[in-house]
Amino acid sequence: MSVLEVDNVSIHFGGVKALQHIDLKVGEWEIVGIIGPNGAGKTTLFNCITGFYSPTSGSVRYRGMDITGKPVHERTKLGIGRTFQNVGLVKNTTVLENLVTAQHLETDYDAFAGILGGPATFAEERRLADRAHQILELMNLDGVAQARVADLPYGMLKKVEIAAVLATDPDLLLLDEPGSGMGPEEAHQLGDTLLELRKQFGVTIVMIDHHVPLVTRVSDYVYCLNFGEVLTEGKPDEVRRHPEVVRAYLGEDPEEPEASTVAAADAPATEQAREEYV
Repeated sequence: MSVLEVDNVSIHFGGVKALQHIDLKVGEWEIVGIIGPNGAGKTTLFNCITGFYSPTSGSVRYRGMDITGKPVHERTKLGIGRTFQNVGLVKNTTVLENLVTAQHLETDYDAFAGILGGPATFAEERRLADRAHQILELMNLDGVAQARVADLPYGMLKKVEIAAVLATDPDLLLLDEPGSGMGPEEAHQLGDTLLELRKQFGVTIVMIDHHVPLVTRVSDYVYCLNFGEVLTEGKPDEVRRHPEVVRAYLGEDPEEPEASTVAAADAPATEQAREEYV
């Protein structure tokens, strides 16, 4: 049984067909990458999977359960965690406080007990803080545990957001551009971290990122979207070299995909697109 199945999902906003007949499957402990140029529909697909959008047609299943009509909080309870393009953290509090807050579904006391306080409440708060410290240590973020989130650079904020989602104890982790704002070396380190997270937490990962080398290095399987449709799918190197993928990213019309990739510097594309692709 697949962990996640997206079956023939389409979503329309008025006359705009944002997604058209999307099929996607994610197996246990897989890392699946989703690439594609801006406006391809990648984040819209994430929004359909996590419940922020309701698809016009099609279905989303999690471990065989149809969750198409379930609200966001119920999907979170099932074990689906998600990061965002724009960092979703409480920026005026510390990194540690964000991770403790993220574990609110795990608390064993109600709001009234939390207001009054007491030995059991304090013991539970210590347990949540200890678990937060363990996650930060695994993410190499223990040195910024007491730092205010608003004072951190953007690349580190993305790592903190992943840590906060891990604190919710997800079974399926959806990462929306985790490498955004990172240089090549940072992105490489992030890739190593994602591989370690899968090993340590036994988590299944679906990731969107414009940094194609990052996606193809860590993913077991890759989908490429363009204009709201699946352009191609397959093993990472096959997708990266596919002529239609090269054309979508670099504006080329190659005869031989490998040759066109080498000649990317001569393609009529922006420097940013070249950097993301090669």
